[in-house]
Amino acid sequence: MGDLPRVKVSDGAITEGALVVSCFPSVSHVSSIVAHYLIERLELKFVGGVVDSRLPPVALIHEGKPMPPVRMYAGKPVCNMDQCDSIVVLVSEAPVPQKMMLPLAEALLEYSHEKGFNAGVLVDSFSHQQESGHEVMDADDSSETLLGIGATDWALEQLKQMDISLLEAGMIAGMSGVLLGEGRRRKLNMMCIMAEAAGGIPDARAAARVIEKLNKLLPAMELDTEPLLEEAERIESQIKAMMEHQLGTAGDDYEDDGPNAMLYG
Repeated sequence: MGDLPRVKVSDGAITEGALVVSCFPSVSHVSSIVAHYLIERLELKFVGGVVDSRLPPVALIHEGKPMPPVRMYAGKPVCNMDQCDSIVVLVSEAPVPQKMMLPLAEALLEYSHEKGFNAGVLVDSFSHQQESGHEVMDADDSSETLLGIGATDWALEQLKQMDISLLEAGMIAGMSGVLLGEGRRRKLNMMCIMAEAAGGIPDARAAARVIEKLNKLLPAMELDTEPLLEEAERIESQIKAMMEHQLGTAGDDYEDDGPNAMLYG
């Protein structure tokens, strides 16, 4: 497979037994809204990211400082899972090229094993109106479906306790699909929460539904629907501006690896 991407994180920034919330680009920016909300609400600190020449050649700017396209934030709020004393949020607004997905997944899982992470939650979304690479058989007639996928029996039980229906049939593409497949092969406690989104526009309400479920694993955040939506809408406007100004020019020259390499939204 060649050299794996390097995960560069500050020494001592992440403790053993962490719960990882992974947020790669998704339909209607749902995963990005979730990531930014958690980072701000839990007061997580930027601790590092992934370095590789094959990733999009961009730096995201936040408060005047450059950030890598795939980055990590961490903190030590107490979560509601056994043996979990810290939270890690892995986030990227930049699309990961298809040929980079497996090497990146391998690098992240090797790092997770090295650090003794306890469990992982992948945040993703789908839309019946927008191409995403996912093929989701949605038996729910509503437009506010939440579906779960578990790599282990433990993960399936966690989804059940969060009252999230399981995806009975379908296909999951992109980083979520690769990580879930590798997670099951390695018998890792990994689950995916997929929200049905509007498609084409940032969907704060879909992100709110995911965060309300995550609240069962994370510290009690006293999430009220309206304040959460107001916060999510503010964050989504920041994400849109960041994408327009930081990734627009680079995307014109960057190789397109197919539908799954698109920036959703």
